[in-house]
Amino acid sequence: MNAPEAERRLIDGRFELLQQLGGGGMGLVWRARDTALEREVVLKEVRPPDPAVLAADPAAARELRERVLREARALARLQHPNVVVIHHIVDTPEHPHPWLVMELVSGGSLADRLGQGPLGVAEAARIGRGVLSALRAAHAVGIQHRDVKPGNVLLRPDGTPVLADFGIAAIQDATALTATGALIGSPEYIAPERLRGQEGNPSSDLWSLGMLLYVSMEGYHPLRRASTLATLAAVLDEPLPPPHRAGPLGPLLSAVLAKDPAVRPDAEQFDRMLAAAESGSPTPSPMTAQTTHLRPGPPPPMDAVPYPQDLTRPTTARTTPNRAPAIVAAVAMVAVASGSAVWMLRPDSTAKANTTASTTVGTTLPTGTGGAPGAVTLPSSTAQAPAAKVDLLTPDGVRKVVDALRPFTPSGKVWDLTVYPEYAIARVPVASEPKGYDRIEYRDGRAAKETVAGSGEITPDDKLFDLAQYDWNLLPGLLKKAQDTLDVAQPKSRYMIVEPDIFDQSPALLIYLTDDYGSGYLETDPKGNVIRTTPKGS
Repeated sequence: MNAPEAERRLIDGRFELLQQLGGGGMGLVWRARDTALEREVVLKEVRPPDPAVLAADPAAARELRERVLREARALARLQHPNVVVIHHIVDTPEHPHPWLVMELVSGGSLADRLGQGPLGVAEAARIGRGVLSALRAAHAVGIQHRDVKPGNVLLRPDGTPVLADFGIAAIQDATALTATGALIGSPEYIAPERLRGQEGNPSSDLWSLGMLLYVSMEGYHPLRRASTLATLAAVLDEPLPPPHRAGPLGPLLSAVLAKDPAVRPDAEQFDRMLAAAESGSPTPSPMTAQTTHLRPGPPPPMDAVPYPQDLTRPTTARTTPNRAPAIVAAVAMVAVASGSAVWMLRPDSTAKANTTASTTVGTTLPTGTGGAPGAVTLPSSTAQAPAAKVDLLTPDGVRKVVDALRPFTPSGKVWDLTVYPEYAIARVPVASEPKGYDRIEYRDGRAAKETVAGSGEITPDDKLFDLAQYDWNLLPGLLKKAQDTLDVAQPKSRYMIVEPDIFDQSPALLIYLTDDYGSGYLETDPKGNVIRTTPKGS
């Protein structure tokens, strides 16, 4: 409706619709002109695709209206530079559904920006601090946002982040909006405790912000799977692959994305870490006395398609044996639109769809210009003609990797080594730094220090081990044993990790197979004796 018909349409006799900016299952977003104050604004038209739904279901109509009023009240409580400003609400008998009138944020959304490539550490820290400041202001007045995700973070032309879409916010002391058991939000950004049926606390919003930052810097979502139900199961029960492009913010992301809210850093600690990363100062540790140690792990493939196109990357994190089973026996999707959904948690596998599905609508504007995508660069020697392709998950392939690592580790000892079919990454000790390590990438016949990841610091539990003690001739048989025992019939990826055993720190070798629904691993000692077998789903 960019034609004269749209231009003639007035809402409340005052707001002239100019251009449709977006829409979803529960309404449309418009650029409009406030003819009284002579300024441009955003109008959010909240309605289902078929208006007859509201006429046929008065209860659904009341819930929709309450959702709009809830967003308006939440925004009205907040006067903050990082929260979108609400100007007016249109809720009159002349209009069959409500309208929200809000400020125009013209720099696009964070989701738009991520379409150009991942963020650098400093930019992510700056945006994270702005969103965190908005959340702290909301929490201070009893509001939980409950849908923090890239599409709900708008950017002003100067890059200032603005948190929007409080349509599913939980307001302290407010009447419950949905029936018992309903869960609202975007599946891959819902904190695990909310999936377990606990409404949560401000820490749940911090978990969502942590995941937003993980996606923004790493370039992919670590727990998104091929289906919505698989994604929910991964968020609930699968370990997080430790980030490897987040630099000094890696420990913070691992801590704030802990499954247990009690061990996450609070908002003040969160802000201190982000502030240090933004300024380039030494980053304080986010760990509390209760926080469990999360060791570094293998990164995702470096040639992965950037977020948001890559929707199904399997986790590469090591699973710990005997993990507690999922608390929720079945989760049924009620409706999905514009990336948000209402979910019903039921104790059995016969969950039925709720007919009063609700979604949220973002106030996103067209993409603005942004910085160039971040990239991992290697020394100029890698620009030479590459060697012939070799499957590194073979005895000869691993030996080539080990030989290429010798200039970086004359002792032959490493902290760990991860080998994919096309490339490998190792953490090697630094002679001048007893607690330090460098991350070395091997690709196309050459090894080089990663210029983005740089160096890191090991933990007291990490142990060096000698690659010479492993019998690489056993690798084909171990891959076959993994294929036979891990319940991954058609693996999408396979890789090997050599590192200390998670329990007794003895040298170990692990073979991983993954598909769109999970992963399994086979662990042996350096001579190929099986230590444990962990099939997919165990």
